[in-house]
Amino acid sequence: MKTFNTSKQLRNAIIRDKSNGKRIAFVPTMGNLHEGHIQLVRKAKQVADIVVVSIFVNPLQFGAGEDLDNYPRTLAADKEKLFAEGTNYLLYPNVEEIYPEGMDKQTLVVVPDLSETLCGASRPGHFAGVATVVNKLFQIVQPDVAIFGKKDFQQLAIIEKMVKDLCMPIELIGVETARDLDGLALSSRNGYLTDEQRSIAPALHQTLLECREAIACGFDSYQDLEQYCTDALKNAGFEPDYFSVRDAETLREVTLDTEQIVILAAAKLGKPRLIDNVTLTLNPSQDWGMLATH
Repeated sequence: MKTFNTSKQLRNAIIRDKSNGKRIAFVPTMGNLHEGHIQLVRKAKQVADIVVVSIFVNPLQFGAGEDLDNYPRTLAADKEKLFAEGTNYLLYPNVEEIYPEGMDKQTLVVVPDLSETLCGASRPGHFAGVATVVNKLFQIVQPDVAIFGKKDFQQLAIIEKMVKDLCMPIELIGVETARDLDGLALSSRNGYLTDEQRSIAPALHQTLLECREAIACGFDSYQDLEQYCTDALKNAGFEPDYFSVRDAETLREVTLDTEQIVILAAAKLGKPRLIDNVTLTLNPSQDWGMLATH
C-alpha cells in the first residue's frame, strides 16, 4: 500500500493505472476505521482493480460546538487495517492540501432540498461541507466507482444527486449498514459511549424495527408512529433530534406513489449523536406488503 499526502502524487499514480486499463474504486473516509469501513473496502476490491481510500477529517462539515477537535484520529491502526485488506493507495492529506486558500474562500457545492431536511435542518451547512469535500476528492481521484455506507442514508442520497446533476461519470454503490451483534450500527462515535450508554444504544435500531413492523402490518398514521417512537427513545434515555418516515427516493413525505419507505432517526445519547435507518419496500400486489428489509 502506498500512502500519498498530496493530490498530485496520487493523481500521477492513478493516471498510470488508467493508462493500463485499470478500473479505480474509491472509498472516502474520516478514519478511525471499523468493520463498516472495511466492508466498503472489500466491496471496492470486488468491483475494481485499484482501491483508493482517503482519510480526511473534513472541518468544513463540522459546525460550531461539534466534535472536530476530539474526533478520533487513529492513523497507525487505520493503515494496518487497510494494508491487511489489500488497499492499493491511501490518500492522507492535511487541511492545507484540500483547502489551500482556507475554507472561507472555498467554492461550495450545495445540493438543494435534500440538504435542508432531517440532519440538514439541525446541522446547517453540514451537507454543503460534505458535498464540497466529496466533489474535491472525486476530482482528485477520478474514480470509476465510489463506495459509501447506507447508514448515512441522507448523505448517500445527496451525493447521488450531486453526481447526477454535475454529470460525473462515477458509479455509486451503497453498502448495507454494518452492525454489532445487538443491532447497533457501527460508528466511530460509538467509542464515546459509556458502558451504560452502550447498553442503551441498541434501542435506537430496535425502535426503527418496531416502526417498520407496524407499517408492514398496515399502520399508516405516520405522524402518530413518529411521535410514539420519539417518546419511546426519550423514555430509553435518548435526546431525539428526529424520527421520521419518508419516501426513500425523495426524502419527502410518503405519498400514494411511494414505492419504498425509509425510516430515519437521529438522537443524542450522552455526548454522541447516533443515526440509523431501515427501509421497507411496498408491494403493490399486497396492501402494505413488505419485501426487502435492511
